[in-house]
Amino acid sequence: MRTQRILLLVPLFALCLKMASAGQGAGSVGGKVTVEGVTVMAKTINMSSEPGCAKMYSTPPKSEDLVVGPGSALENVVVYISAGAPDESSAPTQPVTVVQKGCRFAPHVVAMQTGQPVQMVNEDSTSHNIHPLATNNREWNKAEPPGTTPLTESFARPEFISVKCNVHPWMHAYFAVLKTSHYAVTGDDGAFSLKNLPPGKYTLTAWHETLGTQTQEITITGNETVPVNFTFKR
Repeated sequence: MRTQRILLLVPLFALCLKMASAGQGAGSVGGKVTVEGVTVMAKTINMSSEPGCAKMYSTPPKSEDLVVGPGSALENVVVYISAGAPDESSAPTQPVTVVQKGCRFAPHVVAMQTGQPVQMVNEDSTSHNIHPLATNNREWNKAEPPGTTPLTESFARPEFISVKCNVHPWMHAYFAVLKTSHYAVTGDDGAFSLKNLPPGKYTLTAWHETLGTQTQEITITGNETVPVNFTFKR
């Protein structure tokens, strides 16, 4: 009977050790990105050359190169670990998706890992094309007529890539290709959170397409959440 109890307790003890080990280093960093400076009104997009898309909006849409939410929160900022993170063994096989709808790219900024597939879907009744202006990766330009099978591509090296549609000059997006899985893209509240960081020293970078880049050094010692905020100026 005693032997049976010991045999039952051994795997339970091993599981407890595994859980304790997993808990160690499950640190995180989180905060908010804001912007200071003179208010700049977003430009109105003129879609008169594409009536099928223009009629999808009750009011003309605005450009997304500088989107400021309540409390000066800054949207579309990529916050990521740029140094100190362990190497990733492989890229996710689940693709990220970019949709062309209303003659716009959605989301405007999409982040992915190197080697991870990105799937591009045309939901409009008009033709588009995808033209990533890569410099550290292969540049390509592919047409995507309405109703066609979604395009799927990937990028082998880290890079922030400007993407355009040659058919509609106002259509613009960014692909943030990163070598780490520790990243976030801010929404209208400007908030971000990066989890599951083992103990160590890291460089945290915040990138915005028009306001540039900021970095901060952080240290994770255990299970704590390190508060970090970024403030851009314009």
